[in-house]
Amino acid sequence: MITPEGRDVRPTPERVKEGIFSALQFEVEGRRVLDLFAGSGQLGLEALSRGAKSAVFVDQSETSLQIVRKNIAIAGMESAARTVRSDYAAFAAACREEFDLVFLDPPYAAGLWEPALHAVLPLMSEYGAIVCEHPKEVALPAQAGNFAVFRVYRYGKVAVTVYRKGETHE
Repeated sequence: MITPEGRDVRPTPERVKEGIFSALQFEVEGRRVLDLFAGSGQLGLEALSRGAKSAVFVDQSETSLQIVRKNIAIAGMESAARTVRSDYAAFAAACREEFDLVFLDPPYAAGLWEPALHAVLPLMSEYGAIVCEHPKEVALPAQAGNFAVFRVYRYGKVAVTVYRKGETHE
């Protein structure tokens, strides 16, 4: 997997990625995935490699998207993947697709978890899940629309909050 150089993109640590997909192991196959704030595309590509039907990779950085495209080609996933250059809000506002699994991993300094979370709610399928990666000291809301925190996983300095429709299981 190719990752961008510099500090603009912060790849998900391998142990966090393994934890995310361990938690979602039976919910990836055949699903439609949105990798918002795609960076290198590693979360969406991991989902595709585990049987997801399709993945849309969104990032506002053309440099990041060039890397995502290279990683898609290396993985041989061109037929199941699409890249979109856009900021999260414009993409969500214009999107007419529905997703089963959404990964939100915005730049930590930008503090975009809540706005991005609310932006993707209209794009979610009935049984979808939203996975937010964030610093452990950042508390995300217990509820977002009709989605609630299902579980929070902690991996050192990183936390992963999973939202689902309905009640909380945290």
